[in-house]
Amino acid sequence: MHYLRDPQEIYRRSFDILTAETNFSGLPQGSIRIAQRLVHACGMPEITDDLRATANVAQAASLALASGRPIFADCRMVKSGIMTDRLTHKNKVICTLPSTLPKKNMTRSAAAVDAWKPDLHGSVIAIGNAPTALFRLLEILQDGGPRPAAIFGFPVGFVGAAEAKEALATIKHGIPFMTLKGRRGGSAMAAAAVNAIILDTQ
Repeated sequence: MHYLRDPQEIYRRSFDILTAETNFSGLPQGSIRIAQRLVHACGMPEITDDLRATANVAQAASLALASGRPIFADCRMVKSGIMTDRLTHKNKVICTLPSTLPKKNMTRSAAAVDAWKPDLHGSVIAIGNAPTALFRLLEILQDGGPRPAAIFGFPVGFVGAAEAKEALATIKHGIPFMTLKGRRGGSAMAAAAVNAIILDTQ
């Protein structure tokens, strides 16, 4: 079989193609590098039409990482996708997903977010799986809980994903964020968003 084998050339050509085929004009300038990573992670240039971001999300996340603040991931797949070997400020990447169902009417993912509270202030949030994790985070914020520095909200699915991301984009919480409207999302995208920040701060 004949195919491109050089990893550096594959990487270069991938970004050449996505740059040529993707319209980033609707995004804040500071979030374009993150958007590039998101498109690269999913292979869909068209997602930029549905990306929503505050102008300061990259700066806020970068400052948080430079300050040594932790990164919270809603699932192990997100945690595994983050380039921990590139973190230069000893940032912890934390997933607190419990092994058993919580006693009350709550998903494991939502219960995991409650465990973030002691270190939530000034942290970076990466949600790529569970809409209930994003809903629970927003509830904590509405109740006056600790405030993270930046939220990357990319839960995926048919139940609650679109609604959770719409809430992130419309509720007046004042926290820098980036999200993708609708059902699409996933762990690879949430990790890619954080990795874009990590790579840009080196």
